[in-house]
Amino acid sequence: MNNKKIKKLVILGGGTAGWMAAALMARSMRGTLDITLVESDQIGTVGVGEATIPPIQNFNRALGIDELDFLKATRGTIKLGIQFENWSRPGSSYMHAFGNIGKNFPFCDFHHYWLRARASGDKSSLWDYSLNYQAAKSNRFAPLANIPNTNLPGIAYAYHFDAGLYAQYLRKFSEQRGVQRIEGKVCDVRQNGNTGHVESLLLENGQPVEGDLFVDCSGFVGLLIDKVVGSEYEHWDKWLPCDRAMAVPSQSAEQLVPYTRSIAHSAGWQWQIPLQHRTGNGMVYSSAHWSDEQARDMLFANLPGEALAEARIIPFKTGHRREQWKHNVVSLGLASGFLEPLESTSIHLVQSAATRLIKCFPHHGIREVEVAEFNRQSRVEMERIRDFIILHYKANQRRDSDFWRACEDMAVPDSLNEKIELFRATGKVFRDYEDLFTEVAWQQVLIGQGVLPEDHHVIADGLSDAQLNDLIQSLKTLIQGTVAQLPAHEEFFAGRVR
Repeated sequence: MNNKKIKKLVILGGGTAGWMAAALMARSMRGTLDITLVESDQIGTVGVGEATIPPIQNFNRALGIDELDFLKATRGTIKLGIQFENWSRPGSSYMHAFGNIGKNFPFCDFHHYWLRARASGDKSSLWDYSLNYQAAKSNRFAPLANIPNTNLPGIAYAYHFDAGLYAQYLRKFSEQRGVQRIEGKVCDVRQNGNTGHVESLLLENGQPVEGDLFVDCSGFVGLLIDKVVGSEYEHWDKWLPCDRAMAVPSQSAEQLVPYTRSIAHSAGWQWQIPLQHRTGNGMVYSSAHWSDEQARDMLFANLPGEALAEARIIPFKTGHRREQWKHNVVSLGLASGFLEPLESTSIHLVQSAATRLIKCFPHHGIREVEVAEFNRQSRVEMERIRDFIILHYKANQRRDSDFWRACEDMAVPDSLNEKIELFRATGKVFRDYEDLFTEVAWQQVLIGQGVLPEDHHVIADGLSDAQLNDLIQSLKTLIQGTVAQLPAHEEFFAGRVR
């Protein structure tokens, strides 16, 4: 153990990951830490992480960021969920909507009451009882903590934003709070021969940058975590079949919808993310089934508006570092691992890892027990998200291409297989410890992908037929009435952030 007090933090790499880490460290550890961020304008960032999930609000609130100011600066829009098109079969559609569905009951989730009603001939969709879904499809939004005159939860939301603009916004925030930015490219790294700890970075101009703790935000390169301290990368490509992405901005669609679109194709899927000034588009695909030319042709044939640039290809390898923290190097963002952008978790993983680092931040020296706990939590989080993403590929009824047939036939982790089989047999799904996604999220994707339970919880039989009908009809009416009172998504922005 090195007993030297940790006073100097060096972040290698800017972009979204680097400046999120810098901003949170500067805000939470002000007065106790000297923070330096090294980045080079010559090195580009991936910069396509434009969709988020609701915990991003907690991050912005922790920084004290005003929501409307943030939306204006990043050209952001509201996100109420992700619409999955063609995933279970061609022509199918469902949404992983944020927030609650129906009404919570002790020991028994609402979908069990819906399953009982469905078994009796009711034709309603589970999403008839989702306030977020109904608002999204009606293109309406306003901040709403609760459904008026009830104790039922209101709207849960996240954001779409320009990742490059968000990094600029956080850079200004960080520098105002004492973070020093150094422009330059690293040409050498000095390590302690006894401990293996990084002691300094040497820039091309000859300037050394010394530190006690280093945060590697150098992207897929993993300059410190991979090239210097050598943390092994565990590959998950046997479960996550896509290995390339192609991104291109386009002119905005006619309507500014408050949700992300994920559109499955024969060898991958396409995203559409609406921003105030443009639409972010991309194709995630398997190079074993599509060439870059085939992916580009499919992407450009399905743009919502005219392309504003040529497509940029981003090769990637799904998986994670077995040790996200090794010696005195902590990897964040793409340097720590990558789970494809299907459920918009990339920015969240930066947020959670930066938060975890603060909670585990070393005081007098780096203690292996603390490093081990950080790595354990990081691994569990990544594995839970991994399973949730694999579910979308595994649970499909598509037999129209080799890609989808291979996905349906592949063996999956036991942790996921057990969850699928329990839900299929009983309708029950349980949130694992440290699982990012709620039971409601799992229910929506399982049902949306065609995994329909054979049974429902016995508690749902406690209502008479008349009581059950009254419950589901009154909830449906309440949600429809609430949505009708919301302003249009565009109207929310008018005069506020534009």
